[in-house]
Amino acid sequence: MQINTQLAKELSIKEWQVDAAVKLLDEGSTVPFISRYRKDVTGDLNDEVLRALEERLKYLRNLEEKKAQVLSSIEEQGKLTDELREKIEAAETMVLVDDLYRPYRPKRKTRASVAKEKGLEPLAQMIREQEIGEPVEKVALDFVDPEKGVESVEDAIAGAKDIIAEDISDDAEFRVAIRNMTFEKGVIASSAKDTEAKTPYEMYYDFSEPVSKIPGHRILAINRGEAEKVLTVKIDAPVEDITEYLEEMVITCPNKYTSPYLKEALDDSYARLIAPSIERDIRSGLTETAQHNAIIVFGENLKQLLMQPPIAGHTVLGWDPGYRNGCKLAVVDPTGKVLDTAIVFATLGERKALEAKETVKKLINKYKVDLISLGNGTASRESEKIIVDLIKEVDHPVQYVIVNEAGASVYSASKLAQEEFPDFDVEQRGAASMARRLQDPLAELVKIDPKAIGVGQYQHDMDQKALGEALGNVVEDCVNRVGVDLNTASAPLLQYISGISKPIAKNIVEYREKNGRFSERSELLNVPKLGPKAYEQCAGFLRIPGGKNALDSTSVHPESYKATKDFLALMGLSLDDVLAMRKGNNSGLSKLMSKMKVSTTDAAKKIGIGEITLTDIVKELEKPSRDPREDMPAPILKSDVLDITDLKPGMELKGTIRNIVDFGAFVDIGVHHDGLVHISQLSDKYVKHPLDVVSVGDIVDVKVLSVDTDKNRISLTMKK
Repeated sequence: MQINTQLAKELSIKEWQVDAAVKLLDEGSTVPFISRYRKDVTGDLNDEVLRALEERLKYLRNLEEKKAQVLSSIEEQGKLTDELREKIEAAETMVLVDDLYRPYRPKRKTRASVAKEKGLEPLAQMIREQEIGEPVEKVALDFVDPEKGVESVEDAIAGAKDIIAEDISDDAEFRVAIRNMTFEKGVIASSAKDTEAKTPYEMYYDFSEPVSKIPGHRILAINRGEAEKVLTVKIDAPVEDITEYLEEMVITCPNKYTSPYLKEALDDSYARLIAPSIERDIRSGLTETAQHNAIIVFGENLKQLLMQPPIAGHTVLGWDPGYRNGCKLAVVDPTGKVLDTAIVFATLGERKALEAKETVKKLINKYKVDLISLGNGTASRESEKIIVDLIKEVDHPVQYVIVNEAGASVYSASKLAQEEFPDFDVEQRGAASMARRLQDPLAELVKIDPKAIGVGQYQHDMDQKALGEALGNVVEDCVNRVGVDLNTASAPLLQYISGISKPIAKNIVEYREKNGRFSERSELLNVPKLGPKAYEQCAGFLRIPGGKNALDSTSVHPESYKATKDFLALMGLSLDDVLAMRKGNNSGLSKLMSKMKVSTTDAAKKIGIGEITLTDIVKELEKPSRDPREDMPAPILKSDVLDITDLKPGMELKGTIRNIVDFGAFVDIGVHHDGLVHISQLSDKYVKHPLDVVSVGDIVDVKVLSVDTDKNRISLTMKK
């Protein structure tokens, strides 16, 4: 297989683009670096295409390695034919390679292998060739040999049928056809082990759906129900069609003597050997596809969450709600520094609630808090009511936001949190995290294992390694897309920057603590273990506001500094002229180029860089250090409370998309329990998948369809 040709075909891009991307990946370049700084080389491939290319490249290389191993094994056995080699080399999946290798794979003891040891293979061959002109029982007499364990004619025929059954089972062509028939016409069915038991899987107690149509979220739900021993699951295959196919393929010369035995052998082959294996293959494939799609959804949700715009310039009161142990508070200044902490008992009676209000009011007035970040966990509802009351009593405007706590407890108990806040207990760290994840969601959420952030479905049932890698890639892409301040970034944030490993991130922080602020990017080369390659990969994503070189505060890569200055000289400008227009949306460069009638193509040729690279430089200089998160919807700031009992069908509200799953989107409308917009209610038009119309963090208009206060279920619609 020509891997690069295959990749170009699958991704609908040019083969030279694949060649360039593969070469860069093999040289150690990261996807963020290639997608941002090697656009001219790859023809402007974006990070999504590059991630897909990287994943498929790994699979196809592993496939080629497996083919080589299989070919070598068969060749060592002296059984490799030109036809078989051609089939293996042309195989496009691991499953097909396994099918082709099955007859040659070393087997443990089987009924067929025992029969072969007894010398019954010639009899099996004679029956399979269908040329016997007398009763098989008569032919089988010659194979009766008590010393070999063949006591009778019946024993001889049974052994021959076992050999035929295994041969049929090992035929790759048969397996492919049966697998396709089962997938296209089969039905996956589940039933309850105890129909009276109350479980979350009741809809699957008597359930069936075509294998080819069942959506991924139902596969994952059924799998979980089976794993928890609530459900029994099976695939009902089109047995008649399969049997008819096998008879047509195996009984090629109908013979009254051999046909009955071949029929018995193929029935046994299918029931005993093929069907269980095919069912495992199909269920494994369905699960793999479901997990892959769920990981994609999880990744998209995570990306939207990480790319929520920061609420900068506010002193924030982080509020980690609780009952028995109280609500933990932390006041954080606009730079993220914790100014004060407190514990209030807002839920233990009216007197305690009044004391809590007084404590919070003092903190708000003392530190000029103008924003409260309230976690959505236990006691959030009671805390929100107190917050709304006290907002009316303080002497300056204060608003609040309900923040998703997912992952906060994981962070609070982590070694990293202990190092950041050695004098705080777990709850105080959680309160500080509540405040910071509102000020800069990306910088705070990277401290948490992405799997613990909770914006997916059935994440605990997935391949944890694959999930971790995919989510790590999402975080890496987001961090590099935004860029970080080299002089303030934490080690957990730095380790997601292209080319920077955990040890190097730690070394950067230690170097900064020892030597003071970085004044220019080139100083990174003094950091232990950060060599030229790592510097090439990371430098463009690390910013130094107010440094010696003004370009160090932009996303322009150091390798393009000379070209940037040459370009500006061509325009009759200096860097200072351009950066003086930092405020606002400066389009002066484009206008100047237009007046001078200098095209980007001509300018790129004159200064010796790629046209796409120059276009990116111009965009950056027109608005240096622009944060891409500015385009995302900002969180809804609130000053009043709403309860689930206040909701009525027909009520129209604004909400924030908190999570997306295959069957719909969960929306925070400010009542502690998220409402569900089912996929059928997302739009007046047909929606194939919720991600096609909404993203995590979107601010949407919804209408209440129904409210079940007993089960805390809210049904919403976005239809007009």
